[in-house]
Amino acid sequence: MIKIKRVYKGVEVTTLTGDITRQRVEVIVNPANSQLIMGGGVAGAIKRTGGEVIEEEALKQAPVPVGKAIATGAGRLEAKYVIHAPTMERPAMQIGPENVRLAVKGALECAARLKLESVAFPSMGTGIGGLAPEEAAQAMISEIKSHIEKGTSLKKIIFVGFRDDLAQAFSKEISESFTP
Repeated sequence: MIKIKRVYKGVEVTTLTGDITRQRVEVIVNPANSQLIMGGGVAGAIKRTGGEVIEEEALKQAPVPVGKAIATGAGRLEAKYVIHAPTMERPAMQIGPENVRLAVKGALECAARLKLESVAFPSMGTGIGGLAPEEAAQAMISEIKSHIEKGTSLKKIIFVGFRDDLAQAFSKEISESFTP
């Protein structure tokens, strides 16, 4: 269910509640750990739906520091790629909003290298990372707005919250940051 949609400098920014693994976009972002081990949370959902081949390909490129990102194939997902953007060095770490901002920046730089037009982001850092949805949304939207302002190949950015409170935090931040 779509919560909000805005167009900012030619880029459609949408928030919805749903399953990120079911989105029809070129790339899904995985808020990874630097070891690229796909255990629980979003990573686990991506691996369960897309297949272990995603993790196998990712592990060959590990470790990846926070602030950088790598792309792999997407296995059985609708997407073409998964961008693995570490928010933490090791699995199950508590993080701050700066880690989320750096992970989003890395994911966007990776998408730019691939010249992608559509991307789906989960709420990064709000699971094991321990951030409040509002903190994560603010860090993510701020970085994305900055990226759009510099120019981007992206035409569509979707924020997918698997719970309503996550989608609501993004909707609020988008309505405040991308005024029509």
